[in-house]
Amino acid sequence: MEDHNVFAGAFVDRSGERRKDSDWLDAALAADEARFVPVWGDRCLVGGDPPGAALLTREQAGDFVTDDDVIFLGLFRNQPAFAIPIARELDPPFAELGEFKDLRFLGTVLPPDEANLAAHARALVLWHDATLYCGRCGSASQPEAGGNTRRCCNPDCHKEIFPRTDPAIIVLVANGDRCLLGRQVDWPEGRYSTIAGFVEPGESLEDAVRREVYEETNIRVGNVRYHSSQPWPFPSALMLGFVAEAASEDIILNDGELEDARWFSRDELRSGEVGLPFRISIARRLVDHWIDGG
Repeated sequence: MEDHNVFAGAFVDRSGERRKDSDWLDAALAADEARFVPVWGDRCLVGGDPPGAALLTREQAGDFVTDDDVIFLGLFRNQPAFAIPIARELDPPFAELGEFKDLRFLGTVLPPDEANLAAHARALVLWHDATLYCGRCGSASQPEAGGNTRRCCNPDCHKEIFPRTDPAIIVLVANGDRCLLGRQVDWPEGRYSTIAGFVEPGESLEDAVRREVYEETNIRVGNVRYHSSQPWPFPSALMLGFVAEAASEDIILNDGELEDARWFSRDELRSGEVGLPFRISIARRLVDHWIDGG
């Protein structure tokens, strides 16, 4: 499990072949072993000591399980798992079982498989809430395939709508024994992180790395190597991590997205005087990997 970034890992058998099998889904939904992940607004339920994701039985979930809204996530620990959305306007239910917490907090306390499941559930719930209407014709849309797609209700359109994932590169740029980190103006004082940005249409990942680094810092990048990826469901990014070699040194904040950017040595980053990214983020893993000699 330590090889995975937080929220990543193939811990859920997504069982894509069963999503359109209504008979199987109905049986799974009614099965005693079915488990339900409640998502209240954008928060997931956690309880116990040590904290664990609250995986509810059908009886515990009660009236929150409806045929129209329940989302099939797959098989988790060999049990059918479903997400159930709960409107934020309602008072948070299940107080006797735990408390609804933000996913950034849950990523620091949950076991890796439960963090992966919670991120999966939250992402799909928020996607449904943001995709009530067809982007082509504006008609209402409805869930299909166990909640893993939606379909436009207009018979003249009938467009199938898939969950959105936004690819973004994130890169640790090294120049010998120094690495390049930047900070945004609204971050806590002293915090620096790796360079990141969304991939643009018609652009390869390597080209996105070189463009983003140059736009934000004026640094030209040579060799680019893939490191790892992380689903970052805030709300729907996929962070694609790279390490790259600098081909220039003079920093200029070309596009104004960063308040500051600097070259840092390993000793400076080890000193504790520089604020580093959150430990659950791939940005922190890239920095730690470089500090350790990667």
